Amino acid sequence: MTRDTLEHNQIPLYFVAVLLAAAFGLFAPSLGHGLHALITPAIAVLMYAMFLQIPFLALRQGLGSKRFMAALLLANFVLVPVLVWGLTRGLVERPALLVGALLVLLTPCIDYVVVFTHIGKGDSRSMLAATPVLLLLQLVLLPVYLGLMLGPQSEVVVEAGPFVEAFLWLIVLPMLLAVLTAYMARRSKVVSAWSAAWSWLPVPAMALVLFVVIASHITSVVRDFSLLLPVIPVYLGFLMLAPLAGVLAARLFALPAGTARAVTFSASTRNSLVVLPLALALPEDVRGLAATAVILQTLIELVGELIYVWLIPRWVWPAGR
Repeated sequence: MTRDTLEHNQIPLYFVAVLLAAAFGLFAPSLGHGLHALITPAIAVLMYAMFLQIPFLALRQGLGSKRFMAALLLANFVLVPVLVWGLTRGLVERPALLVGALLVLLTPCIDYVVVFTHIGKGDSRSMLAATPVLLLLQLVLLPVYLGLMLGPQSEVVVEAGPFVEAFLWLIVLPMLLAVLTAYMARRSKVVSAWSAAWSWLPVPAMALVLFVVIASHITSVVRDFSLLLPVIPVYLGFLMLAPLAGVLAARLFALPAGTARAVTFSASTRNSLVVLPLALALPEDVRGLAATAVILQTLIELVGELIYVWLIPRWVWPAGR
């Protein structure tokens, strides 16, 4: 099996991981709960493996197409936040669900969106090159959006200490290590071999994270399903309306088919596994339900992506303009 084969078959692998995790967690709940301790190290490994694949040292390439970048930033950091604000107004009285939904819906995906874009006949190379910009901007803007959309609840729901700690240890540190590894790989054959070996790991690492997260939380999803019901229409609304934000941005900047589809996929695909550690760092009274809300979005999105890869090539510039 080649790395390309592994990457192009990652979606069915993720579904298998999700199904196995759900079965394991439901039929062996005590063992499933025991996997909770593995979530943080598994996410740290995933972040490092994933960041190694992002061309941070070639940031200018991601800025090469000004129209594409402008459309991508407009969709993800202007149109989508407005959409999310509107969709989540019904959750104002449910702070745990609100913060969970905001965390996941305000952050554009930087990993498997590249694969979905490729399968959906979009410009996956431009999407990959833009990922450092998307990552850095969402990390800067997320606290701003949370402060605006949570309002007076932001100080109560989001305590700075645990949030910043999770952010530093599970996002900033792996990202810095990945940048250092990429830099050293240009000068050392040993580090280059190390980096090449890790290039096989993002898909298995993500499958592992999905397994430990879902196996350890599936009983909570089932137990709290009635509490999660208000957030399901929000996620379904996002699933249907977010592609429109991408299409609108692509039309405003007159993008050709490939890059227009890339913007549409980016606007529609969220960064659930990256923000999960932030949800797990929330205060205890909202942590469990907020993290479960993030996981629920992942399950809904994976199904939605199967629709996107069929619909978007037929809907977004089908004549190949």
